[in-house]
Amino acid sequence: MEQNYGAGNIKVLKGLEAVRKRPGMYIGDTGHRGLHHLVYEVIDNSIDEAMAGYCDTINVTLTKAGTAVISDNGRGIPTDMHPTENISAATVVLTVLHAGGKFDKDTYKVSGGLHGVGVSVVNALSSNLHMTIYRDGKVHEQDFKQGIPQEALAITGNTRKHGTTIEFAPDPSIFTETVIFEYDYLAKRFKELAYLNPKIKIIFKDERDGKDETYHFEGGITQFVQDLNKKEQVAAPFEYSAKIEDIEVDIALMYNETYDEKVYSFVNNIRTPNGGTHEAGFRAALTRAISVYNSQNGNAKEKDVKISGDDVKEGLIAIISARVPEPQFEGQTKGKLGNTYVRPLVQKLSYEQLAKYFEENPIEAKAIVQKALLAAKGREAAKKARDLTRRKDSMSVGTLPGKLADCQSKDATISELYLVEGDSAGGSAKQGRDRVFQAILPLKGKILNVEKARLDKILKSDEITNMITALGCGIGEEFDEEKLRYHKIIIMTDADVDGSHIQTLLLTFFFRYFPTIVENGYLYLAQPPLYRYKKGKKEIYFKNDRVMNDFLIENGVESLEIEGIGHNDLVSYFKMVDHYNSSLEALERRYSLVSLIRHFIENPDIIGLDSEKMYAEVERFLAERGNNILSKLVSEDEIHLFVQTGEGMEELRINDELFSAPHFNEAQFVFDKMKEWGIAIGGDPLEILEEIKEYARKGSYIQRYKGLGEMNPEQLWETTMTPENRVLLRVTIEDAEAASDAFNLFMGDEVEPRRNYIETHAKDVKHLDV
Repeated sequence: MEQNYGAGNIKVLKGLEAVRKRPGMYIGDTGHRGLHHLVYEVIDNSIDEAMAGYCDTINVTLTKAGTAVISDNGRGIPTDMHPTENISAATVVLTVLHAGGKFDKDTYKVSGGLHGVGVSVVNALSSNLHMTIYRDGKVHEQDFKQGIPQEALAITGNTRKHGTTIEFAPDPSIFTETVIFEYDYLAKRFKELAYLNPKIKIIFKDERDGKDETYHFEGGITQFVQDLNKKEQVAAPFEYSAKIEDIEVDIALMYNETYDEKVYSFVNNIRTPNGGTHEAGFRAALTRAISVYNSQNGNAKEKDVKISGDDVKEGLIAIISARVPEPQFEGQTKGKLGNTYVRPLVQKLSYEQLAKYFEENPIEAKAIVQKALLAAKGREAAKKARDLTRRKDSMSVGTLPGKLADCQSKDATISELYLVEGDSAGGSAKQGRDRVFQAILPLKGKILNVEKARLDKILKSDEITNMITALGCGIGEEFDEEKLRYHKIIIMTDADVDGSHIQTLLLTFFFRYFPTIVENGYLYLAQPPLYRYKKGKKEIYFKNDRVMNDFLIENGVESLEIEGIGHNDLVSYFKMVDHYNSSLEALERRYSLVSLIRHFIENPDIIGLDSEKMYAEVERFLAERGNNILSKLVSEDEIHLFVQTGEGMEELRINDELFSAPHFNEAQFVFDKMKEWGIAIGGDPLEILEEIKEYARKGSYIQRYKGLGEMNPEQLWETTMTPENRVLLRVTIEDAEAASDAFNLFMGDEVEPRRNYIETHAKDVKHLDV
């Protein structure tokens, strides 16, 4: 199998200068996604070696220094002189755009790198990169800064190993948002690669917190679909592999009892989230295979039911992995496969395999067909419900819902639709709005949970049909984005548990049935204030506790009018005290006795004791306070969790700052002054903080809003609806799969997983409304 892989195999298509100037052209963006894309590009080279049969182990390590290290046991990048570039072939690969083994068909039949720009782009966008190559019994090393070689490739030792190691640090001048790698984000991609390549082992370590996982799935993509399935299965997993001309496909699929689908497609191990010709070919084949089987084997009534592509989606879980020699992708980050010749080939292969499977497995075939027939009947019922809705509209005076107070503008780009909780708040919003561009649709109570229902049932809900009619763009197969009447759809609910529930129900509805609205940035969450502060003629609104506390601290310090002390320094100090107090409150939710935990924080030398002495200190502390019996409530696990996991370390650091900060003496001066004025306080910064807040509260009225209905129209306009003052949160989808799983967990009909989640995270709750 070994072949001559040397410098002559590295073909050159020049030009690296533009990468640093326009990095988004090469990695999509310079934010969170682009940062992690760098790691993907390096590991893709190792995967290419594995697909060619020369590598079976890949190590990825995130270091405490903030670098990523990717090592493989492949052949190692060629190190001999390049025939046309007069430098080492390895240096060419790292410094020349469009240079690599991917352009030489003899080296890699298929590859998943970024059109051959991968590792050179990573080099260009790294502040430092170190390359180590183990090849031909020698260790070769080279350093780069911002893509520029710092010296020639040098032999630094002898070795029996073979492979390549790349360590790089993302350049903070390029990745201004963050240069910190996220373990879970990378782990998801590595797991995918391990499923798609069952012979590969990927060892992933994070030196920052000691995480260490190995991904190796001998069951391959069949195991992938089984692990994706969270519900009762309708038909067992079925996998097939086939090859035609130069195209190879591996496909695994199964059906479960849900209404949604999970289809993940890949080309040369690269995820294609927007599908493409390979996915379209599979879908067409599956629809045809199910339709043909039904027409040949169904009963008299069922044979005439027309099964569509949408009908075969319900409950489908599938992995499509295609290997294409020269893939053409739409977009530099490989969102969609564009090779037109791939679709008919995949369709032909898939139909043959599926038809054969159905004939040989009639029980599974019938179960799958019945699932599709139920979906088809639901689709027909939904169509009738839509037709009925349209007839109702045509018979009424206007075609829009009676509750909708529409705006005057017909320009969707400036028009806004507020979905408001309750008739009371809806009334205030209608009176307070700007009628030119703001429309109001009040919602009565909680809408139907669409996660537990098909479209035909959903369309029987008046609140949902009112929303669909108001949006004007249709739903399901009739959806037309160009007919959307508003480009800002704003969910405005109360800041309580019921409001959060309604908000979640609406988010579920938009995510499942109007994903395009979310993806294109049309959906927003209003941020009404939680507090109103009134003192004399002064009236201020606060979004949350933190903003109000900051104001009280600033106002309280200012009201004290103590001369000779820096106002800003004092405000900063007490804001730090307030943050410390909030942290202690959070710890109190997690641990039985926060006073004990605080004792740990304020006496950090205790944490250095061995466990026996530490528990003796716990007993002493509790006994001193008459809490001897309560010591039984503080479990060893709880103390271990606090001390060993590092939780509370931030509070420990802040505590040190509180008593050693440069302005502590000035703060002490304030304490003394307040005592002189007859304010009875101790020397505890937390007590002083409360007195300063109380000083700011004197003579004021602070109202905590329970709901939007408590605001009059002017207040609602001023705080939540006027573009000059309001704060809106845009709803985005960063990870569609994770979002789908979250909606399934929290809004689905399976109670047990939800209960487990609540029990696991109960102590993390910040706002409990009981």
